Amino acid sequence: MTVTIEQIEAQVRSYNPGADLTGLDAAYEFALKAHEGQERLTGEPFVSHPLEVGLILAELNLDTATLQAALLHDVVEDSGVRLIRVKEQFGPEVASLVDGVTKLGRIKFDTVAEQQSENFRKMLIAMAKDIRVILIKLADRLHNMRTLAALPEEKQRSKAIETMEIYAPLANRLGISQIKWELEDLAFYYLEPAKFHQVERMVAESRRAREAYLKEVIDTLSSELEAIGITAEISGRPKHLYSIYQKMSYRGKEFSEIYDLIALRIVVDSVKDCYGALGTIHSIWKPVPGRFKDYVAMPKFNMYQSLHTTVIGPAGRPLELQIRTEDMHRTAEYGIAAHWRYKAGGRSDETFDERLSWLRQMLEWQTELKDPREFMEALKIDLFEDEVFVFTPKGDVISLRRGSTPLDFAYMIHTEVGNHCVGAKVNGAIVPLTYELQMGDRVDVLTSKSASPSRDWLGVVRTSSARSKIRAHFAKVSRVDDKQKGKDELLKIMRKHGMGLSSQPSVKALEAVAAELNFKATDDLLAHVGAGKESAQKIVTKLLKHMEGEGGKPPAKTEAPEEGLPPTVPMTPPRRRRRSPTGVAVKGIDDVLVRLARCCNPVPGDEIVGFVTRGRGVSVHRRDCPNAADLLKSPERILEVDWEQSPDSVYLVEIHVEALDRTGLLKDISVVLAEAGVNILSANVTTDRSGIANLRFLFELGNMDQLNKVLASVKAVGGVFDARRQMPHGSGGKPR
Repeated sequence: MTVTIEQIEAQVRSYNPGADLTGLDAAYEFALKAHEGQERLTGEPFVSHPLEVGLILAELNLDTATLQAALLHDVVEDSGVRLIRVKEQFGPEVASLVDGVTKLGRIKFDTVAEQQSENFRKMLIAMAKDIRVILIKLADRLHNMRTLAALPEEKQRSKAIETMEIYAPLANRLGISQIKWELEDLAFYYLEPAKFHQVERMVAESRRAREAYLKEVIDTLSSELEAIGITAEISGRPKHLYSIYQKMSYRGKEFSEIYDLIALRIVVDSVKDCYGALGTIHSIWKPVPGRFKDYVAMPKFNMYQSLHTTVIGPAGRPLELQIRTEDMHRTAEYGIAAHWRYKAGGRSDETFDERLSWLRQMLEWQTELKDPREFMEALKIDLFEDEVFVFTPKGDVISLRRGSTPLDFAYMIHTEVGNHCVGAKVNGAIVPLTYELQMGDRVDVLTSKSASPSRDWLGVVRTSSARSKIRAHFAKVSRVDDKQKGKDELLKIMRKHGMGLSSQPSVKALEAVAAELNFKATDDLLAHVGAGKESAQKIVTKLLKHMEGEGGKPPAKTEAPEEGLPPTVPMTPPRRRRRSPTGVAVKGIDDVLVRLARCCNPVPGDEIVGFVTRGRGVSVHRRDCPNAADLLKSPERILEVDWEQSPDSVYLVEIHVEALDRTGLLKDISVVLAEAGVNILSANVTTDRSGIANLRFLFELGNMDQLNKVLASVKAVGGVFDARRQMPHGSGGKPR
């Protein structure tokens, strides 16, 4: 029988007698006109579908705006009505809900998986804006499942799979048990029709015996609770068919072994009465060890609260009981929907947003998963998860999916805590990162600033959010490497043309080529070249063309080697430098050969002293050079010298670097030196047994100010403890 608008209005009056139903009538008339002449595959008028959806939501006691949106949810997609018309007639709130529910049917996708993924991405975003969007979507799916017989068999199966994998778990996540159970049973019917009818028949055959047993239990319990002054409403809730099938299939039980086909539900007036009733039950029947769960003190992720216990009832049969208050019962049945009941002052729960933290977490990681299949798999895992509650060192409760590890906990606290995690303590004891967290564990994460994620962690974590954060870290690291590699490849080819990448014409040309190829920045272009997605030769050809267009072919000269690593890093003693002005003047003497001593390599700013050598002119030392101390013993050979800076002066400097040994350390420091514009002449690396690397670099530079900047840059490299100018060696021989 087709639902009427009068039925919906009667349902609304049952929970909100003073409701203004004018808006509902207007929405119905609008939908009736918009869908005029349209029919469903069942042969019914199309408007019957939004009416059915509206009644399902009215049975969840939802507000008028949601019911109006339910009646209008297909007018934009299936009737060509513009959303602006809905907004003008029914307001922005209703229009926003309608827009959130509207499918992406008009957008073309390459694959079915991509289309499904994008639909659910949109659904998550819409849910974050207003959770009522998904309530309408669930009611829409429920009615479609009720009428699924009108579709071809292939579509029946695909819709049933989607319902079982996504919509039923989502209803469970939102705590709407009555919709979850019906969706599961309907999907079960279409996916396993023979097994469905088998379970249905077995339940029907045992019905009379169950009802007699149930009456005996209720009578006994009612009298005991009444005797201690607890008012309770006791009823039996039959298990839905899919739940029974799961126990038979996955737990290997025979039908005769499933004693909890009916769970006894006890609704009392207060939380105090919940625990009072529990004590009474345990005094009548012996509790089964390990089967008590307190979801009152520790609610489930979907806001569900209840005391669960299993006892050995009459005739020695296990009996499952659930004890809750009226408010808990309403939340257990309606879940999120319970927060839109007609009440003065709006929503009834001040902690409503906090209870939707799982949705915000899903929204965070879903934006990072670009592959449709990967996104759908992660979504299914997170929707099906069972919870485990653990504690921070301060006593805060953290909810994680069952099977989570300390790494999942670390990433739940903060991304940086996860990225720098090196270990964990659980209940005061060190545990491996693969440890599976248990209910009530107290977790303390151990971190180190120098630590970083390992790719092996992807096989350790269990939550999608942690996995996406680890992948994001490696994507960032990979981009930095790709950028440097791309820069090196371009520079190698540009040098063949006598040019580099740091001159103004080169920089301008690179920016122009990046814009021409639709890259937002030159870094994006370099990363693409480094990743092999763009040809380095092709980019260089374009660069040269742009440079010629700016004013002729650039002069064939090689720029300073500041773009990357030198072709080789010799480990032998430094070669003889080319002759160049020393920048040192000898007081009172012109036209004399002056050289800077290699034992201390003085640079502008150092206090220096000149010493007359045999046949080699004046040797200039730093005053704190050990060799200079010996030379000062012969004052007749000492000359007064001073710095006379020249733009063309080039000096030799040796620095000493201490760092934690790791792969790529030499490369990273060499890159920093090259980018600072110094010319590396030699490098030497030794590593001791404790894993400390000692590196010495000899290079050319212009002045002391530049040296300070170089040392600061080297100290900023990951793992470097110290970087300093190498002090003079005391063992050096006297110059002649």
